[in-house]
Amino acid sequence: MNTLLRSLASLNSLRSLLLICIASISCISLPACALMQQDSDQNEQAQKRLTGTWTLIGAPEIRADGSRGETFGANPQGLLIIDDTGRYSLQIYKAERTKFANGDKRKGSESEFRAAALDTSAHYGRCFIDVERNVLIFRIEHASFPNWDGSEQARQFELKADVLSYRVPAGASGNGTTAISIWKKIR
Repeated sequence: MNTLLRSLASLNSLRSLLLICIASISCISLPACALMQQDSDQNEQAQKRLTGTWTLIGAPEIRADGSRGETFGANPQGLLIIDDTGRYSLQIYKAERTKFANGDKRKGSESEFRAAALDTSAHYGRCFIDVERNVLIFRIEHASFPNWDGSEQARQFELKADVLSYRVPAGASGNGTTAISIWKKIR
């Protein structure tokens, strides 16, 4: 009988210990879950702010020597479309582009091909804001500059009201130039 009573007492102690452990885990888990939910909410809110159609309003650059310029001329044209899942398509064009003299892009001259390549920047893939690092991430699937295909690029950005601006890091261009893209949300 004493053995049975000791076993029951031991079982009750074990049960109490188990309940204390479960209560402790719950106390730790609830704040962690709340923080994870908060991060998820911040990511969703950031993505909602990106979602839409944007038109390019500026594309200045800062060259390696510190001078400023306009890669795509004084009045660049562009469109950035981002859906609610983060899929995007981006195109930037120099407003004044040289046409191919013979009207056939397969029979263009070296200078025509060069101008066509340098006067255009386009890529598509997925983009999102990394709220922890406060950067805009482009996961580029394909780009008019093939070296960017399959790359992930983090860009410093500002998103104020309906204006998004970001800096393409100098290392991404390969020539030490930091390009800046400024977009206005139109829808």
